[in-house]
Formats: sequence, structure tokens, C-alpha cells
Amino acid sequence: MNVSLYIAKRYLRSKSTNNAINFITYIAIIGVILGAASLFIVLSGFAGLKDFTLQFTSVVDPDLKAESAAGKSFFLNDSTIEKLNNLDDIAFYSKTIEERIIIESRDKNALAVIKGVDENFEKVVSIDSVIEDPGSWLSQKTNQIVIGWGISNSLSLGVLDFSKPINLYVPKPGTGQITSAKTAFNSVKAFNVGIFFINEDLNETYVFAPIDLAKKLLNYKDNQISSIEFKLKDGYNVEESRVKIQKILGDNVILKNRAQLNDALYKMLNTENLAVYLIFTLVLIIACFNVIGSLIMMMLDKKQSLSTLYNIGATLKDIRKIFFLQGSLMSVIGGIIGLIVAVIVVLIQQHFSLLMITPTLAYPVAIEVENFFIVFFTISVLGIIASKIASVRITESLIQNI
Repeated sequence: MNVSLYIAKRYLRSKSTNNAINFITYIAIIGVILGAASLFIVLSGFAGLKDFTLQFTSVVDPDLKAESAAGKSFFLNDSTIEKLNNLDDIAFYSKTIEERIIIESRDKNALAVIKGVDENFEKVVSIDSVIEDPGSWLSQKTNQIVIGWGISNSLSLGVLDFSKPINLYVPKPGTGQITSAKTAFNSVKAFNVGIFFINEDLNETYVFAPIDLAKKLLNYKDNQISSIEFKLKDGYNVEESRVKIQKILGDNVILKNRAQLNDALYKMLNTENLAVYLIFTLVLIIACFNVIGSLIMMMLDKKQSLSTLYNIGATLKDIRKIFFLQGSLMSVIGGIIGLIVAVIVVLIQQHFSLLMITPTLAYPVAIEVENFFIVFFTISVLGIIASKIASVRITESLIQNI
């Protein structure tokens, strides 16, 4: 039987005759519980915000996207198309063209990015789900466009508003001095049939158009495109499919998954998550100071018992181990209780939406398994360190000086 562990458990369960020591012990345990619960709740909140943010980008982000390795465009020949059509991993793919343009209407203009898409684009991404009523998706072989809410607002454009003509401009390629604004730009007339709302950045950036209109505006050749966007069949591994598609397309293109398409967003979210974790870890460190204080007060209260243990053969190491185990148990048990409390709070938020961002939008939270391990590991390590710091305060002079 481990005597040190047995005594540590007894000390943890028993009350001291000194009410002040009991109060300090309760404060230490409550501090650990609240610290662990707070850390888990905050991590769950950031997990919910991450999922909430990424669900909007996933609407317009394909499973895989092939972009030119050099330059803005590449050429897709018939043999490559045939190989892509025969690949079982691919459910649908869409050829797209992207370029910066100027969109103008009634003396108002804005910089934007035109994205020319073919008829398969609706099958690759769920673009229909973000188009506001009234409005619809564009038709091919027309001059229809679909613009973001931000562009619509800045140019005061509505849906099917034929009283406000829309012109799309792009600079003509070439060198030399510009002598006339009319000859410096390619332009096409268009009319808006829909307004999409995804997020602030995309709403103020993109203009969707039929791929033939984009080719005409940019003077692209028939087989010249900016990218290919892929939707994979259910059950196929993204990375394995990526290797197969890369082999077909060759080294002239780069294949990116969703995380790589939004690398800046992922980095921002991960950085914020790390910053909040470190801040709340400082809160846990402060809570662990209470554990140290509680253990030291317990040592002083148990001086006579410790002297008795020492006299009957317990070593200094054994006595130190008692308080080391007591502090570690206090931290671990407090961490477990804190996790249970935090899970209850998160589940209540998920089901009853107690905290609201807007009158119709509850603060998003998500329970992730990795957060359990992060919180438990953090509280355990800090508790063990605190217990070690406190236990080394026991010396022979402290035990013998009764």
C-alpha cells in the first residue's frame, strides 16, 4: 500500500480544526475548478466561432482548386479534359476565370474581381444558398452577373434594375503611353440578376459572370482558364484524390485544398485561439498559487503529525511526497469537476441559446475532444508544478521544531 498516497487522500478529505485553513483550501479548489471551466468554455467558444466563420467560406470554396503555378492562367487541352472526366474521384468540376476589373454604374465605380464560371459551378459549390431574395443565379451565354452585397451597396445597384446600366472594364494588355481612355480598356455591358451575401470580404470583392463573358472581356482563348474547381464524390479522400488530379494536370498547376485556399483566415483563427489559451493559462497559474498557499498552510497545521511520522521512520522524501500528491490530486480533481461544469454550460448554450450575438443569432460554441485533453493536460501540469514547489518547503528543521 502506498502510505504517502493514503495520507494525502486523508488530508484532502479531512477538515482542519482551523477554519481559516479550510477556507483557504476551498478557495484553492474553487479557483482550479473555475480556471479549468473558463479555459474549456473559451476554447469551445473559439471552436464555435471557427466553425461559424468557415461555414461561409465553404459555400464558395471547392474541395480542391487547381491554379496556375506561374502567371494568371493556363491552357486546358482535350486530352486532359478526357482524363478528368474518366477519374472516378471527381463528382463535378468547373472551369473558372478570375481577374481584377472596374465595375461602373451611373458615375459610381468600384474595384472588383470578376469570376467567370461555367454551367457546372452550381454543382461544385452551393452558391444558390447565399443569393438573397429577390434574385437568381446567372444563365450562361448571357450578360447577366451576380454581385456581392458590398458592391451592390456602394454602387446602389438592385436586381434587374435596367435603369442603371452596368459596365465592366479591364485594362488592355500592352505597353506604351495611354492616349485615350476608350482604347485603354476592354469593356462589356452587363445587368445584375442577383446579390449574394457570404462575408464582408467576399461581398465587397467578387462579381460572378458567365465564363464566355469573362473570356470576351479579358481576350482569353477558348481553352485558356484561371483555375479548375473540383467537387469530390462522397467517401473519397481529399489528399489521395489530390495526388491523382495533380498527376493528370502536371506541374504547371498547383492544387489547393480548402485550408490552403483560406490560409490567412486559418492562421488568424489559430493565432487568436493560441493567444486566448495563453491568457487563460495565466489565470490558471494564478489559481495554482492558491494551491501552493493552501499546501503550505496545511503543512504548518500538520506539523505535529508530520513530526510523529518522521519519528516512526518516514523519510523527508515520503513526507514531501504526501503534500505533492495532495496538491496534484487537488488539481486533477478540480480540473475534472471544472470540465464537467464547462460541458454543462456549453450544452446549455447550444440548446437554450442563453448568450446572443444578435436577437436572432446565438453565440456559437462547439465541443471538441482535443479541448478536453488540452485543458486537462494544462491543469495537471500546472498543478504538479505547484505541488512540487510547495512540497520542497518541507525541511527537517520544520518537522523537528515542535
